[in-house]
Amino acid sequence: MLYGIVAAIAALLLTAALAALLRMFALRFGVVERRRLRVVPLLGGVAVVGGTALVAGAGEWTEVAPLGADAGRLLVAGIGVALLGLVADLRAVPLAVQVGGVGVAAALTVPYGELGLLGGVLGVAWIVFVTFAFVSLDHADGVMGTVGVVTAFALSGCAAAEVMDGTAALLSVLAAALTGFLMQGRPPARIVPGRCGALFAGFVLAGAAVVVHGGRETGAGVAALFSLTAVGLADLALAARRPGGHLAHRLRRGGLTSRGVMVVIGAAAFGGALVGLLIDLGWVEPSAAWWVAGVVAVVVLVGGVGPFSRPRRPYPFPSPGARGGAADGCSAPRPPNARRARPQTPDGLKIPPPDRLRIHSRTG
Repeated sequence: MLYGIVAAIAALLLTAALAALLRMFALRFGVVERRRLRVVPLLGGVAVVGGTALVAGAGEWTEVAPLGADAGRLLVAGIGVALLGLVADLRAVPLAVQVGGVGVAAALTVPYGELGLLGGVLGVAWIVFVTFAFVSLDHADGVMGTVGVVTAFALSGCAAAEVMDGTAALLSVLAAALTGFLMQGRPPARIVPGRCGALFAGFVLAGAAVVVHGGRETGAGVAALFSLTAVGLADLALAARRPGGHLAHRLRRGGLTSRGVMVVIGAAAFGGALVGLLIDLGWVEPSAAWWVAGVVAVVVLVGGVGPFSRPRRPYPFPSPGARGGAADGCSAPRPPNARRARPQTPDGLKIPPPDRLRIHSRTG
């Protein structure tokens, strides 16, 4: 118990400090992405991976809280997936390569002895699906981290109930690390996790869920797995139905602020995770997951209709080749000697010049 408290505090503070340091590093070398007409630094995922790996590795090395074979293999595979995500943050990596890398890592962590060959293959597919559902959530400030914290805490309770102390410790450390990251990543985000953080968090959570529920009855296991990750799956299904129409974007177009979106999606994740935890503990029947499935179906069906975006404001200057001012929908022609201001971060720091800037065009 004492180690768990110390480990959580250490992971929280270490991740928050690493995120602040990596933010300055990312701004210095221009590792940023454009998000809602502003530029934010990447590399936040490196802080999450570093905080989780260092604290969990210290518990294993000192034998105060050994991870065990399953949790240790899951952590190592998660670090490998995070490295793939880091490369995708810095350079263009085809989606097929990312999916293949996550699939190989998942194949090395699935408990085939409990699931069998067919169940193991389905488990690999499910891990890949949930991992990229967390990537889908990382299109708005603080959303992926909030959902990850809630899911990690719920899965930690499931692992503790199954007497999987190593997996429970790893999930608790991950939840604390994501909480520390939110000190820098809450709206308006000073740094974002990028593919590195989203792939790492999604993979570890999905893999841990399969490991924890692998030995349970099929109905209860599937119901708990779905409920624990319902929000991410709903967001991925909504984005697949309407490209770019993520759940956070829909809520923003409904009038919510960035912080309001984070709170609403976090509350929805808490509701689904609570149902999954209660199913795992045997306090409610697996049929309770149908209520979660009904809510997800309504969100996907209703969220996929209606206008896709807000009406665009007239651009203040005429487009190249346009003649005239107000007749072209523009307020006034651009002065001939006008200079564009270099983009800045929310706290006023200037971004490096374009020749040293790597901007990744993801909407959020």
